[in-house]
Amino acid sequence: MDPTEAEDVHPGTTYAQARATRPDHDEVAAAIERRLQAEPERAAAASSNATFDGNHEKRQEFRRLIDPGILRPNPRHIALESLQTLLKLAENIIAHPDDPKYQKFKPTNSTINRLLVEPKGTLEYAVAIGFAPQVENFQPFYIWNKRRMNDLKIGAAMIKEALDRELPKEERAARRRAEEKAAEEAAKAKVKQAFYDDRKGRAITDERERTARAAAAARRAAGLSPEPEVEDNRPKRRMPGSGNTLSGDVVQPEEDGARTDDDEGDEE
Repeated sequence: MDPTEAEDVHPGTTYAQARATRPDHDEVAAAIERRLQAEPERAAAASSNATFDGNHEKRQEFRRLIDPGILRPNPRHIALESLQTLLKLAENIIAHPDDPKYQKFKPTNSTINRLLVEPKGTLEYAVAIGFAPQVENFQPFYIWNKRRMNDLKIGAAMIKEALDRELPKEERAARRRAEEKAAEEAAKAKVKQAFYDDRKGRAITDERERTARAAAAARRAAGLSPEPEVEDNRPKRRMPGSGNTLSGDVVQPEEDGARTDDDEGDEE
């Protein structure tokens, strides 16, 4: 046994027991190495969380610029198309940060005017992500400030968040409108078909009547008697009660047990 180790051993403790209770120097060194390696990762995570928390107010500001700023005061389809245009501008700059052609837009352009100038809140959002009005060669432009990359990325992320939420709603509403329109068109077609069927039926009846009148006129012109009417052989029975006929005759009610001419004819 090493004399230095023997000094640390408690009286009555064996050498093997003492070795088991002492820390392993290799394990301690390995633990220290793992701790040193994990330190940069913890520092990076702490920095990321600090950045995330630091951008919280900025994200909330962009959310307010989107709703109620853009979504509420504008027609829904215009608001969504405007947000998509703003997102396209931001994504072009993020993808091509050193290309000047993606870093400006002209407010007099017809599409830009319709989607970013006329709607409420859209130019305010463009300014919030780093665009500012300037004049180049006597022409108005909105030019992006390269120092606003962080604002641009946050603003783009908030537009994506809004579109991911709102576009499915718009798709469902569009399907519902299409279904309602289809049902309305089907109802109109049904009414129209019924109208045509009615007109067709009346036309057939009118044609039959015209044919019958023409045939009767031809028979009269030829000196022939008109076609006999179809005899109605159904039994004729008098209705109970008294009254006047169209010819002015007075009809008296029959007494109980009285028989009509039809009844007598039946007996014969």
